[in-house]
Amino acid sequence: MTALGLRHVALNVQSAQNSKAFYCSFFGMQVEWEPDPKSVYLTSNSQDNLALHESATPVEGSQNLDHIGFFYTTEAEVDALYQKAVKAELLIVAKPKKHRDGAYTFYFRDPNNIVVQVLCHPPLNQKQEASK
Repeated sequence: MTALGLRHVALNVQSAQNSKAFYCSFFGMQVEWEPDPKSVYLTSNSQDNLALHESATPVEGSQNLDHIGFFYTTEAEVDALYQKAVKAELLIVAKPKKHRDGAYTFYFRDPNNIVVQVLCHPPLNQKQEASK
């Protein structure tokens, strides 16, 4: 049995509303559901879901998150978002570069100090196009 893909990530954030504004502004995500001001569910299409749960203090025993990633079709889009991150004075963790597997990525920290990867990965893009 093959999974349909990773389509849901839930983050504990300091402010659900500030995080909503950031992800909607920076990545063009839209609110899918907002059951209350401290819980927001965003989507960039009908196949993904980013949950933002406000937590004033870290939850004991909670998992550590290394990073989340947003895929784009072209390296030019990755470069444009890199420039947007620089202009927004976000902390850049790793500048754009080509990886051995053909992916082109950069990393930055969002307002909650969560590492976000922006990437173009041609092999995965080709698989997605072939499945349409």
